[in-house]
Amino acid sequence: MTDDIDSSFQAAIDAGTINGAVICATDAEAHFVYDKAFGERTLLTGEKRPQQLDDVLFLASATKLVATIAALQCVEDGLLTLDGDLSAIAPELAAKEVITGFSEDGETPLLEPALRPITLEMLLSHSSGLTYHFMNPHVAQWREKFSAPDEDGVRSVEELFSYPLAFQPGEGWMYGPGLDWAGRIVERLTGTSLGERMQRRIFDPLGIKDGQFFPVTREDLRARMVDLNPDDPEGLGSAVLGGSGDMNKRTRGDFGGHGLFLPGNDYIKILRSLLANDGTLLKPATVDNMFQHHLGPQATASHQAALASPMGVFFRVGIEPDMKAGHGLGGLLLCQDVDGWYGDRTLTWGGGLTFAWFIDRKNDLCGVGAVQAAVPTDNAVVSSLKQVFRRDIYRKRAAWKGQQ
Repeated sequence: MTDDIDSSFQAAIDAGTINGAVICATDAEAHFVYDKAFGERTLLTGEKRPQQLDDVLFLASATKLVATIAALQCVEDGLLTLDGDLSAIAPELAAKEVITGFSEDGETPLLEPALRPITLEMLLSHSSGLTYHFMNPHVAQWREKFSAPDEDGVRSVEELFSYPLAFQPGEGWMYGPGLDWAGRIVERLTGTSLGERMQRRIFDPLGIKDGQFFPVTREDLRARMVDLNPDDPEGLGSAVLGGSGDMNKRTRGDFGGHGLFLPGNDYIKILRSLLANDGTLLKPATVDNMFQHHLGPQATASHQAALASPMGVFFRVGIEPDMKAGHGLGGLLLCQDVDGWYGDRTLTWGGGLTFAWFIDRKNDLCGVGAVQAAVPTDNAVVSSLKQVFRRDIYRKRAAWKGQQ
């Protein structure tokens, strides 16, 4: 695979590994703009159409950045604080205990009280003790034994993530449903759904009209959904999730951790607003705080261990193992300059196996790359393509600068 976006992505399309891609990048003033759609998408009828910049994409965990903004807006509105006790607004979190194992017969969970309250900062930085069940064997075992499905097979945030904490709040790091809980807290504080709140406070100010939580019910959006095709007739985003749409079939309501659908050329508007720190979404000081390291010493050590673990390749989102990294509010935080690439305090994350975004304030560049993988998803190829996007967009920017 070459290191050039155009040739690499086209070669993967020609090989049938991916169907297409949407890539958008810009600087704060939109002087440098790279917007390109590759390949084709297939309609339910089997008809093929060229990929478009405004095709509706399943964001998966790239939803988390948008939910982070919604939560921080509540902080700015005086509805809660980053480091305050959430017990009054989320008593379910205050009631959670920490699971340390099971009895010898495997029947009884070993639980201990939480030593401190969970805070919004912990939820936004994955240091609350809440983890996805597949990230912790004790939580997985508890879920298997005690978490019964609803009659209709779908669950709310509270029902789906009812299991205990994996570690003491603030004393560890592990990827989990903190943003799903933050989304519910936003809903409780504002009296509106997370989607409605995002529309009014995030999408409307940026001129975004096509953001929806699953399931997408607007017929005009269904006609543009990349995932609504013969391989994914329910539009679950199965290719994004590596071949399964199970996550979207198990949820009821708006999930701040994974549920949003949005075109790539709208997602870049959110990134650009944060890059420019233009005050449209958040106050400048709040945005500055997003790009700071938000883990204490114990959580930092746990985060570093996670980055070095077998799962670390997913948590590093393109950053090499020997690079210094922390965690900001909304994503992984690179804590050094890399020559010709990300600058110190670049914030980055992604969604599923196929979606990647970054905001590099030092080098004045942000971007989103959405690979439209074929099913079954070839993760090695998709990972390489995301890295080509992350790297080559800097070379394209440098070449553009050289022509100015």
